[in-house]
Amino acid sequence: MQVRRCAVVFVEPRERLDFDLGRLVEGGTGVESVREWIALTAHLDEEQVLDADEVHALGQLSPDAWIDWGELNSRQPGASLESLLAKGILISDAAEHADMRDQDDNVRASHWKGISAVAQRHTRWRAIDTLEAERRFGRETDRPFLERLGTPEAPVRERVPSEQRIGLAKPSDTELEALIRQRVTCRNWDTSKPMSAEDFASIMFRTFGARAVSDEPGITVMKRAVPSAGGLHPTEAYLLVQNVEGVKSGLYHYHPIDHALEPLGDVPENESAELALRIVAGQRHFMKAHVLIVLASRFRRTFWKYRNHAKAYRAVILDAGHLSQTLYLAAAERGLAAFITAAVNERDIEEIFGLDPMLEGVLAVSGFGWRGDLVDEVEFDPLGSVWPRAADTRA
Repeated sequence: MQVRRCAVVFVEPRERLDFDLGRLVEGGTGVESVREWIALTAHLDEEQVLDADEVHALGQLSPDAWIDWGELNSRQPGASLESLLAKGILISDAAEHADMRDQDDNVRASHWKGISAVAQRHTRWRAIDTLEAERRFGRETDRPFLERLGTPEAPVRERVPSEQRIGLAKPSDTELEALIRQRVTCRNWDTSKPMSAEDFASIMFRTFGARAVSDEPGITVMKRAVPSAGGLHPTEAYLLVQNVEGVKSGLYHYHPIDHALEPLGDVPENESAELALRIVAGQRHFMKAHVLIVLASRFRRTFWKYRNHAKAYRAVILDAGHLSQTLYLAAAERGLAAFITAAVNERDIEEIFGLDPMLEGVLAVSGFGWRGDLVDEVEFDPLGSVWPRAADTRA
């Protein structure tokens, strides 16, 4: 058997508080500070606690060169090596370790910058209910919000006194300005009427559709409505369609070149809202949108060119931001509303759509549909573009 270190691992010295009743009985506080070494890898979801011998052994192992297990045992403590192998940090070429090796190979083949890979892997959620977390936070103390969190940062960093600022002329109103004013995040949906097939197709094409395809030698790139690093457009759109005329409730993938839906599975209408709630991490104000769109990045598409690049991960995140803003404007153009949220259950979404987090990772969830007539959930509309401030719009 031959082994090597996994492709990406960061070891963090971490401190936590531990309670022991025996120490309390002996007259102490019962609380002791415990220091641990925590291994964060790019191919494993769970953190691993290491002892000092394992940390030392890890530092002697190559991530690239395979070494014979017997030879390695003659140079390193056998117990530490066995433990690292069991924890999946040491990768083996043995058949029984094929699954772990495949996960590590996925990271290697995608040309990740190590620190970005660890951030992608270990900031994903599963089964989080954000509204319940907010309620729990509120129950833990009766102190006012600002008293608990302190004064927020000023909305603008002012670098010079006001008299030194150089005023700029404001542009006249245009159709674009009117559209931008209508771009208000929606939290209230009208589920009584379906979205038309025409509206749905228009918004999908405006946002995600390829206007042109260019075939350079061996490289196919798309022209979309948004910029993308290297023109590579790695962001895929995975849909939960809930209320669109002519489109069965279910899971889909959007094909941007063919401007077509690829069915991935039916979802009964009575189960759709619960699935949506799971996707948006308990945010009930988003679950009733007519269409939910998972923005998932095919990292290898961008990292193929920008290999082990310090800015590549930022570039794919920007990609999702560009698409979401275009979605807002495309929805506003059709008289519909949109939202985007990064507070999503990535690990649940991966299971739903069959995605690998290091090959095709979830970045955010957006959605669109008909805005409701009443404000059951507060929406930020200080311009009164959607909700006239003089009118009572509360349910």
